[in-house]
Amino acid sequence: MTPDTIARTAHRRLPKRFGVAALAVMALAACQARMASDQPLDSLTTGSLPPASITATSKAAKQWQADPGNVQLGIAYSRDLEALEQRQEALQVLEKVLERNPNNTGLQIYYGKQLAANGRGTEAARVLQKVADAGKADWKTQSALGSALAQQGKFDAARQHYQAALALKPGEPSVYNNIGMSYMLEGKLDLAEKTLRQAMSLPGNQNEPKLRQNLALALGLQGRFKEAREMASRDLPPQLVEANMAYLKRMLAQKNTWQQLNPASQNGT
Repeated sequence: MTPDTIARTAHRRLPKRFGVAALAVMALAACQARMASDQPLDSLTTGSLPPASITATSKAAKQWQADPGNVQLGIAYSRDLEALEQRQEALQVLEKVLERNPNNTGLQIYYGKQLAANGRGTEAARVLQKVADAGKADWKTQSALGSALAQQGKFDAARQHYQAALALKPGEPSVYNNIGMSYMLEGKLDLAEKTLRQAMSLPGNQNEPKLRQNLALALGLQGRFKEAREMASRDLPPQLVEANMAYLKRMLAQKNTWQQLNPASQNGT
């Protein structure tokens, strides 16, 4: 993408990033429901990106185009594109950089995570699986691979990688959260609840808002609104809690609730 193209297309608003958690609560998110993570479950992105100006992004574009095999320049340019919400273009830049650096494990992991963060689970799984097969996957990579598989509705396979992540990072709340959400997506709400409660009982996890809010979601989806309300109220204001409860009730009244939640059905598989 040239600097002129950046300027012409900066006004476009591509769909916001989503991960498996967003798939699980896509409608809840529309009613301000922060009961589930508004980020991919294992923080697949590299964190909050600072606002990028068109001028800065154009400069980054020129630098990268002068040296398209430079990993750091490519990642910097892709981050600026992300900040301008030009996510597909950002992924294209990373793909081109990876073509020139096919054996760069760090770049493979970053690209795979970004694919998963943008809902491209099949491609993400393909990239991250290569890293795992080479024995180079850390816990974040294993968890990201699990999320990519969960996006495809491959929940058992996803949980195998989540367990591999826990073996490398015992007690990690984000991984337990992923496992709980995978059960939730699959409609196994009792197991989702059990997993999230187990995670909250571990040392250091008692004050994890994400775990509490997803537990509230699991309880609400079971129709246990009093418990869900009490759990959600620990982090959310009353008005938002009631909005979430009202939405859950409407959602459960629909016949195709689990079709809405299941990412495989969303992908047409």
